[in-house]
Amino acid sequence: MNFFDAQLELPALAQRLASHDGLVVACYCAAWCDTCRQYRGGFEALAGRLPGHVFIWVDIEENEALLDDEDIEDFPTLLVQSPAGNLFFGPMLPHPEHLERLLRSATAEDPASEDGPGPLGKLVSAAAQ
Repeated sequence: MNFFDAQLELPALAQRLASHDGLVVACYCAAWCDTCRQYRGGFEALAGRLPGHVFIWVDIEENEALLDDEDIEDFPTLLVQSPAGNLFFGPMLPHPEHLERLLRSATAEDPASEDGPGPLGKLVSAAAQ
């Protein structure tokens, strides 16, 4: 399994991230956001096409701890994280093909950025307790 809804599956997600050494893709949204609701199906379908990555749907109002100290101003906001750190953090148009293009070009060896939340594995593990 490589798609997780953080609101419903934190313990399973924490376990999966503990053994995952590839890319992690988080979509930060809100339940009240129509754009997010429309985007979710495409995000899940992309997870099915890219089984080597872990995809996480994060409702920022229910799982605020998974943002670390970051603020979200636009939806959807995407985080692409490798074991080395954040490769991308920011808003992205709700078109799964844009995210797919980014993920197909990204590698775990790409330089990391200081922008965005800390390691999701640690944030999820702390939130799951």
